[in-house]
Amino acid sequence: MSLNFFETVCREPSRRTAIFGICDEQDGTKAYTDASNKERWIATVINNNQRAISFTAIDNCIIILKQGTKDKESSCDGMLTFSNNLFLVELKKQGTGGWLSKATSQLENTIRLLSATHNLAAFKYKKAYACNKKRPNFTVIDSAEKKAFFERTKGFRLDAQAEIVIR
Repeated sequence: MSLNFFETVCREPSRRTAIFGICDEQDGTKAYTDASNKERWIATVINNNQRAISFTAIDNCIIILKQGTKDKESSCDGMLTFSNNLFLVELKKQGTGGWLSKATSQLENTIRLLSATHNLAAFKYKKAYACNKKRPNFTVIDSAEKKAFFERTKGFRLDAQAEIVIR
C-alpha cells in the first residue's frame, strides 16, 4: 500500500483562524473546514494562538480499498496536523444508538491504515476525536477503554467531544 495521507489533494491550505468548524454534509462528499457558517459545524476548533493548522479530508477523499476487494475501508472523516501534533476526527450527527463505538472503530481503523504507510513517531501528540453534533459536550469514556485504545493504537488518546482546543 503506497498511500500518502500528508501530501494529497485532500489537504486544505493551512489556516490560522482563531475559531473554525469542521463540517460533513454526510451525503458522500468529503469533510471540510469553514469559518463562517456555524450551523454547518459538527466540531469546533478553538485555535486561540492562531497556529497554522492543516485539515486533510480522509473519508470520501483518500480512497482505500480493502486488500483483494473493491470494498472501501472504513475511515474517519479527516485529520488536523500542526507542529508535531496529529489529531484524527470522526464527525457524527446521531442522538443515540452506538455512535461512539462506531466512531471509535473508524478512528482505530484509520490509525491502522496511517501506521501501515507512515512513520508516526515524529508526532509527539496524537489524539483521536469522536465528535457528535447532537451530543456536543464531553462524553465520558471509561478509563479502561481509553487505556486499551491508547495501547491498541500505539499512543493515540481518545476523546469524545465536539470542541477541539489547540494548545
